[in-house]
Amino acid sequence: MARAAVLHAVGDKELDLRDDVTTVDPGPDQVKVRVKATGVCHSDLSTMSGVLPSVPPAIIGHEGAGVVEEVGEHVTNVRPGDHVVVNWTPDCGVCPECLRGEPYLCMGFIGAAFSEPRFKLGDGTPAFGMAGVGTWAEEVVLPWQGVIKIAEDVPFEYAAMLGCGIPTGVGAAFHTAKVRPGSKVAVVGAGGVGLSVIQGARICGASTILAIDPNEAKHPAAKQFGATHTATLENLEETKGLLTLGQGFDQVFEVVGKSSAITTAWNLTRRGGDVIVVGAGAADDDWKMSAFSLLFEGKNVKSSLYGGCDLKRDIPLFVDLWRAGKLDLDGLISRRIRFEDLNDAVQALTRGDVIRQVVLFD
Repeated sequence: MARAAVLHAVGDKELDLRDDVTTVDPGPDQVKVRVKATGVCHSDLSTMSGVLPSVPPAIIGHEGAGVVEEVGEHVTNVRPGDHVVVNWTPDCGVCPECLRGEPYLCMGFIGAAFSEPRFKLGDGTPAFGMAGVGTWAEEVVLPWQGVIKIAEDVPFEYAAMLGCGIPTGVGAAFHTAKVRPGSKVAVVGAGGVGLSVIQGARICGASTILAIDPNEAKHPAAKQFGATHTATLENLEETKGLLTLGQGFDQVFEVVGKSSAITTAWNLTRRGGDVIVVGAGAADDDWKMSAFSLLFEGKNVKSSLYGGCDLKRDIPLFVDLWRAGKLDLDGLISRRIRFEDLNDAVQALTRGDVIRQVVLFD
């Protein structure tokens, strides 16, 4: 039996924190992991509210790290005792997307996430894992492609963030936008992923990084991670004029998940610049732009799913940047909490009081 946070119905404000949940036995191509740390991310809230799809009852959580407990007979990439990061978008390696070098677009395991329950509640009820994962549990069973081995000296709370927040944000700057030295960049939304975008832009050498958030309490953190300037929504045009002589920014990242935020990003982008959509929005939240503007302003709208990352390639890169003191992981963690604190953590994230909270399992 293990502890796990269960969502019984979409829209529930609190999770059922249980200690009677078990995983299915790992199959020949699967791995069982004991979770040591798991992050509390806005995508978890989006799953609880129904913005992102799920099949209740579901174990929430998708950003995690832990130790391999068991491996199936066909598994060769890891063995029991290895430290691993959870990859919530495992890539099959053989589909057209993978063969094009776009593993973050792989759909090979999406169907299983909604058709193969990997947990059982104490009364025998099958339960699914969010995104096929469910890291707000002490144990998870994943396909072997869903774990990336990591060096044992990387603290688990740091390793957990390497599974989602860091690749989504830093990867958006590195891979999707390909920020160049001297670029002028703006980031709409200064939450955990937004701060990771800011770090990525700083590492790439952007000369101007504007962080935009209506909550001014987030502005000092944005500057800590590399923003050169901050602004609220009220003074954007003035700030754009001061920083870009009215031309607009080379790249503007939307890290909120709202169509209104995409419009804000569009309006801040220079002619011929790039709008990078990082936030996970709702299926019914349509974004509109005139066909005339779309063509004649020459701007590019780019989706940045999982930061365009291949975790097999990028996790070692992020670890190297952390070791070199260029990627701040510790500063992203607002609170290290216990499993019993998860419902409080959900409320804190809803209020915008924190950057990243990490659950540490005993």
